[in-house]
Amino acid sequence: MFNIANQLTLIRIVFIPLLVVIYYTPFEWRFLASAALFGLAGITDALDGYIARKYNLTTPFGAFLDPVADKLMVAVALAVLIESHSNIWFTLPATVIICREIVISALREWMAELGERATVAVSVVGKIKTTLQIIAIVVLLMVNPKGYPLINTVGYVAIYAAAILTLWSMFVYLKAAWPTLKGHSETDEEKGDT
Repeated sequence: MFNIANQLTLIRIVFIPLLVVIYYTPFEWRFLASAALFGLAGITDALDGYIARKYNLTTPFGAFLDPVADKLMVAVALAVLIESHSNIWFTLPATVIICREIVISALREWMAELGERATVAVSVVGKIKTTLQIIAIVVLLMVNPKGYPLINTVGYVAIYAAAILTLWSMFVYLKAAWPTLKGHSETDEEKGDT
């Protein structure tokens, strides 16, 4: 269960509180250090998937933990940036990204229960969106939000592009799942009510 691919995923989860602690230290190097840590997390994300596929190390534990680690890392980084940028221009795309992750995670879980998980598998658009998110977050973490307007502008453009792709990929997933969603009976819905 704790093969090298899963260990890389667990390292990514350990990075989450570390990112928050580093970002809120009183030192000027905190920006570059937190950006480097998030970038390293992005590299481990690509690496653990590659290793798992290449060496046939995929496990149910890894299949569960990998997307959870990704979403937690992105959500926490965006939360930190929402607080430090504290404006609607950043909060809006960040909120779109976080909300989309919740919707798609719930959709995937529900589709998996119905044996239709492959219907909402990760698409090319989703991978491009993830790459843009990582770039945007690294760029925005690496500088003090009160300075460096040009770098902040690059980060904002990237986060808006990621938010647009986020909505597009959500539409793609919902469209793929729509026949199953539409065919869901009222009896099944009542069983799912809590």
